Amino acid sequence: MIRSEVFPITGVDSHAHVFHRGQTLVPGRRYSPDYDAPLSDYLAHLDAAGLSHGILVQPSFLGTDNSLLLDCLAQAPNRLRGVVVVEPGLSPEDLATILSQGVCGVRLNLMGQPLPDLYAPRWQTFLRWLAELGLHLELHRHASDLPTLLGPALESGVTVVIDHFGRPDPALGDADPALLELCRWADRGGALWFKLSAPYRNAPQDSPSALIAQRAQATAERLLAAFGPERCVWGSDWPHTQHEAQTSFAQEYEALPHWLPPHQRQRILVDNPSRLFELDALAR
Repeated sequence: MIRSEVFPITGVDSHAHVFHRGQTLVPGRRYSPDYDAPLSDYLAHLDAAGLSHGILVQPSFLGTDNSLLLDCLAQAPNRLRGVVVVEPGLSPEDLATILSQGVCGVRLNLMGQPLPDLYAPRWQTFLRWLAELGLHLELHRHASDLPTLLGPALESGVTVVIDHFGRPDPALGDADPALLELCRWADRGGALWFKLSAPYRNAPQDSPSALIAQRAQATAERLLAAFGPERCVWGSDWPHTQHEAQTSFAQEYEALPHWLPPHQRQRILVDNPSRLFELDALAR
């Protein structure tokens, strides 16, 4: 049974997905799941880890059909927020409607896609609408391309959240010059955030767990040193699409202490996501 009572914030998973095999998948997708990732399973993982809240993120293979995600938010409104995928022409009224349904951000998953010109008038208008409504922009792209997107995004006034450690080159990890360039954006105030999530996406395919852990620790240390712990959140990336056999929710959560200093745990698991995703209202 889906639990709907009020939960005090004990910990937040900032990045997870839900889907099932009956959904229509978009053409040109990079991945096609052959299993279900239902909300009931996800909430069970949160419970087992002692985490109170989660952020559901629209996966790229579902395109702009956010109906399942919104339905899940309606089933557990006191535990979940959502990050959707929409067209940049969506009106402020429609954005306000999804905001009222528990959505806190809009995702641009640009992996394998051409880079949009975020300086274009339609994008600038859209980004300003996001900022005015308090919705953040989530960016998923290789680190080498992020500066091209960050300039126009941050100039619009929108808060930007970078996925998966900033996606440095898997062959270089924390030594990727593009990651060092990202760290130079730390003077942009509090508008730029990072998700410390999916470390297996920042190492060569099928890397041993020891290398993935080393990469996660080294990359996290660089980001925390540059941006401070107050602008990072943690995510499980459940159900770990394309890496399902390599890890699990429990493994990702239990690995966290190995690359995150203990004194930063409260801030990154509770305080920061509460502020970024405005979860305090859910805990009342």
